[in-house]
Amino acid sequence: MIRSRSLRLMLAVALVFSLSLPAFAGHGEAKECKKGILLVAFGTSVPEARVSLDNIGEEVAKAFPDTEIRWAYSAAIIRNKIKRTEKMIVPSPAAALAQMGDEGFTHVVVQSLHTIPGQEFSDILETASAFNGMPKGISHIEVGAPLMHTPADLASMSKILPTLVPAARKKNEAVIFMGHGTHDPGNIYYPGLATYLQEQDSNMYVGTVEGYPALDNIIPTLKAKGIKKVWLMPLMSVAGDHAHNDMAGPEDDSWKSILTKEGFNVTTVLKGTGEYDAVVAQWVAHLKEAFSAL
Repeated sequence: MIRSRSLRLMLAVALVFSLSLPAFAGHGEAKECKKGILLVAFGTSVPEARVSLDNIGEEVAKAFPDTEIRWAYSAAIIRNKIKRTEKMIVPSPAAALAQMGDEGFTHVVVQSLHTIPGQEFSDILETASAFNGMPKGISHIEVGAPLMHTPADLASMSKILPTLVPAARKKNEAVIFMGHGTHDPGNIYYPGLATYLQEQDSNMYVGTVEGYPALDNIIPTLKAKGIKKVWLMPLMSVAGDHAHNDMAGPEDDSWKSILTKEGFNVTTVLKGTGEYDAVVAQWVAHLKEAFSAL
């Protein structure tokens, strides 16, 4: 029996292919090897936040100057909003892979630009599997790991994150990195990173909007330590809607407002992790590993 989720994906793939005219090699002819990279981000509908994605694209282009690079957004809600408000089409991973197959790409690395291996990454794996080895399509697909995928990745990020904090921050001031969080088992990477990070600096924390640890789990510790000032920084590839609203917004339920009401002096830093070359280098390292497998 084919699971309904897989069946829906197969039907979607078939639909995408039916919308384009295939350009395959002639009968009995071997297709020339053509390698490509598909960068897949969650996406953002905040135009100024795309500076992070631009920087990632530039760093990938430096590492792979002779390889064509394509983009896709994994979040349908973001793609639809961009289509509606900006009249711009950003393809889904499935649509982008279908187009690449149509254009004769034979070997493709799909590089996840997500922070953890949550549901979005699982969806990428399933989509890549559906297209991998498809007759007269892409013969081989590899998927690059998200930012944090192994214990070594967590250890590496725990050393990188402190270097991103503005020099004006003092050691007795707290820094909270805001991650998205998820109900997927992949959420475990956030408390895992928090443990590694505490070994580097006991006043640095990791919190999430929709998972664990939450801000409520951190505030009591800040008060017990007598912390007076808190720095807030996104642990997301882009400083998009979550960073501008959930973290730094004027609404009563933003992290800045909550902490201010609790008596803390709060400073926010609106820069996505994709704006920092040291962080992007970890994604690029995963991409290089996947590309070598082609």
